[in-house]
Amino acid sequence: MDVQTLRAEAFKALHERDRAFVIPNPWDAGSAKLLASLGFEALATTSAGLAFSLGRPDAEGAMTLAETLDNVRAIVDATALPVAADLENGFSDDPKGCAEAILLGAQAGLVGGSIEDASGNPDEPIYSFHHAVERVEAAVAAARSLDFPFMLCARAENLLHGRMDLDDTIARLQAFAEAGADVLYAPGLRTAGEIRAVVQAVAPKPVNVLMGMKGVQLGVNQLQDLGVRRISVGSSLMRAAYGAFYRGAEEILGQGTFTYGEQAMPFDQLNQLFRR
Repeated sequence: MDVQTLRAEAFKALHERDRAFVIPNPWDAGSAKLLASLGFEALATTSAGLAFSLGRPDAEGAMTLAETLDNVRAIVDATALPVAADLENGFSDDPKGCAEAILLGAQAGLVGGSIEDASGNPDEPIYSFHHAVERVEAAVAAARSLDFPFMLCARAENLLHGRMDLDDTIARLQAFAEAGADVLYAPGLRTAGEIRAVVQAVAPKPVNVLMGMKGVQLGVNQLQDLGVRRISVGSSLMRAAYGAFYRGAEEILGQGTFTYGEQAMPFDQLNQLFRR
């Protein structure tokens, strides 16, 4: 069994066990190594984290599939962990483009990936119901054509785009589940009631829930009790790192002091970790 298949089998098994796992989101090889060193079991890329690290906005077509896959390869090569990717809308309105993104992602070393129903068009930010389902169907078919288990995550993006329609979000997730998606994900769920409703609606398929949002204080144990099987953090770790960076720079400029260095990771610790 080759390395990618071993990673794929391990990733699939994480979704099948009876407790939740956290899949944090590195934005580069260094952050991937840090997360692996702490004992996380799998990693997922973040489109926003990558875009911000390159000085670009997220979800506005500023990133290409080629750039995303370059980032995927760097993260896959950085650790021995299974890696899934935020493949946005497949970088295409066309279902065939979604399928191609899955296949190219697998070639880059992925064992999982997500396709969302956000269009990137500010005038019509969410694809129509039937078109969204067709896109997931194409992505599922591509994933099933691979010779290892590829965990296809289907995302309903209503809540991130101001469409606070939980019923439509659930209907989309149910349709994505029927289309063959392995994992369902509606980023922006904020309450235990919303999460429970989604988990029950798509059972027994596993649900990914986004945490690291301001004002949401649900912990791993609470999410697990609600039936959640996978917990990601999106760009929040990257934003936390940039927040510390920004505050440190503000201190230098505004106060002429350098106390931020007291909270920095020691040079020797990082140097030793990156020798591995």
